[in-house]
Amino acid sequence: MEFERKGNWIFKRNDGGNVIAEVTFPKLRDGVVVINHTYVDDSLRGRGIAGQLVEAAYEAIKAEGMKAEITCPYAVKWFGDRPDKNDIVVSE
Repeated sequence: MEFERKGNWIFKRNDGGNVIAEVTFPKLRDGVVVINHTYVDDSLRGRGIAGQLVEAAYEAIKAEGMKAEITCPYAVKWFGDRPDKNDIVVSE
């Protein structure tokens, strides 16, 4: 699935223009963002879309040389299941 990106927001719209999937990672402080929200509409659930969104956020954050705090429960689990992706995660 292809997503759009505006700043620290990666999303998918339906044909009507409504957002049906998204991940947000606003700037928290210099060099650090926070992955704080993942949403997938019921019509898309069970297709791995949330994982694709978090993966896209990971790639964007890494490409920009940033680090991330993770507060979104889905993203916490996603990163917990992928220790190889924790290179961007700020350790507490």
